[in-house]
Amino acid sequence: MLLQLLAHHPEALMPILRQTPVWVWGLLASLIALGVSQLRDRQAGVARVSLLPLVMTILSVSGTFSALGNTPHAGLVILAWLGAAVLAFALFAPGRANAQFDPAQRVFHMPGSAVPLLLIVGIFLVKYVVGVDLAMAPQLVREPSYVLSVAALYGAFTGVFIGRASRLWRLALRPAAVGVAA
Repeated sequence: MLLQLLAHHPEALMPILRQTPVWVWGLLASLIALGVSQLRDRQAGVARVSLLPLVMTILSVSGTFSALGNTPHAGLVILAWLGAAVLAFALFAPGRANAQFDPAQRVFHMPGSAVPLLLIVGIFLVKYVVGVDLAMAPQLVREPSYVLSVAALYGAFTGVFIGRASRLWRLALRPAAVGVAA
């Protein structure tokens, strides 16, 4: 709805942005800072690399159910979210991590990547657009195509985050004799 509105009436963007609470922009700035921090090579322990996928999963689930909790299609929402999460996980979990794990220090040595920033901003944008959509047209929660699309987007983001993290977890679970390279 918002995207269609802006495509036909781009002048509607400024009033929408002005009506957005200030705290939303603070949250966006914090999320961008978190994503930008992932652009640099860095070291992190197992708990720290698990935190971002956990937080993003919580935001994904809460975004799905806060927006679509009142839909008459709740069962389909859950299936769409799970299906997209499993599919995205299956696509992103295989393969090798582009990182190294030091078993003695229990830390990962990871190159910078823009992927976390893109995923973080993607989740934020979905939540923002859905919030505006539902504020403008609350009846959208009754439209199966809308609720399934939103649930699938949130699920896909989760699957990608967890799939990428699982590559790192596999490095940490390898026997120490395998070595540091991955």
